[in-house]
Amino acid sequence: MPEPRACIAGIFEHPTRRADDKSLAQLHAEVAAGALRDAGLSHADVDGYFCAGDAPGLGPLSMVDYLGLRVRHVDTTDTGGSAYLVHVAHAAEAIAARKCNVALITLAGRPLAEGLGSGLGLRLDNMPDVPFEAPYGTAVLNLYAMVAARHMHEFGTTSEQLAWIKVAASHHAQHNPNAVLRKVLTVEEVLASPMVADPLRKHDCCVINDGGGALVVTRPEIARSLGRPVVSLRGTGTALKNQAGGRVDLTYSAGRFSGAAAFAEAGVTPADIRYASIYDSFTITVLVTLEDLGFCEKGRGGDFVADGNLIAGVGRLAFNTDGGGLCSNHPGNRGGMTKVIEAVRQLRGEAHPAVQVPDLHLALAHGTGGSLGTRHGSATLILERA
Repeated sequence: MPEPRACIAGIFEHPTRRADDKSLAQLHAEVAAGALRDAGLSHADVDGYFCAGDAPGLGPLSMVDYLGLRVRHVDTTDTGGSAYLVHVAHAAEAIAARKCNVALITLAGRPLAEGLGSGLGLRLDNMPDVPFEAPYGTAVLNLYAMVAARHMHEFGTTSEQLAWIKVAASHHAQHNPNAVLRKVLTVEEVLASPMVADPLRKHDCCVINDGGGALVVTRPEIARSLGRPVVSLRGTGTALKNQAGGRVDLTYSAGRFSGAAAFAEAGVTPADIRYASIYDSFTITVLVTLEDLGFCEKGRGGDFVADGNLIAGVGRLAFNTDGGGLCSNHPGNRGGMTKVIEAVRQLRGEAHPAVQVPDLHLALAHGTGGSLGTRHGSATLILERA
């Protein structure tokens, strides 16, 4: 294989799930310090900084000053929850172009501490789509429910099949001391939870909490010098899916295109992947994404996820072994960062022993930002342990 463009040398996930005693900037600072410590690097080593719309103030202008960094490259690409996977890809491009050597990527949010409730409504600000869609009562919940309803109509997918995704996440979350929900659930318990937007029930939805995470992306030679397991970036893909003037097909996501690009660049196929971090804002997000990434045929996602096929040590494809956004952590309503973190843990062999995939050398991380029901961005990473 050719020399990788970049490696993920440091990771950190904030243990808090409610941050009443911390500011947003402080959360960013704490996850930054944690990821640099994990990598064995210091703030003085950082010469590239990446953040998205969750960063306070003027984004990098505020945060670079607050963190005490001296950087020569910044990136503020924001595609919602998928932004942090896009940042990994952009950091690799910047490193390859010699714009920076050590890139720091941070995420943090305080929706609970700031009293923002569920965060599932549509903000009535200056987004161009608001005047056309807000009168119809659009919200994240009912938009994803439309995707689930359409999938059920087109392919015969059932609520029981969706429930298996939450069940798998709960089996993994029981081993994570920081997870919001650690109780192992049954399909029957998921189906007995209250309906929130037909056909999605409470347990079909992710948790909402404070917290954050950070990544350090470096030149390969720097990563190899740090004495840590080397996780390299082998393939990337990004894609957007929009309304297309109202001609929208709810049965697929932009993951169809970002996944194909990442697999092509990496020179591998879905059959080579035994662990996948899949964005899980809702159970339907996981099911549609698995189909679009090629783990099963379109319309067969329900069969693929059923009967524990996503449970580590039980099924063919272990997913979200930290409990994912469905059970563990969805900080600031942006779950992409934690998907990369758990994929790196798995490749390093640092996941909990009960869910660690043995002899793992390839992993996939996938993020979704926005809404599957309207417009969203997908980003896919193929990671490899050297």
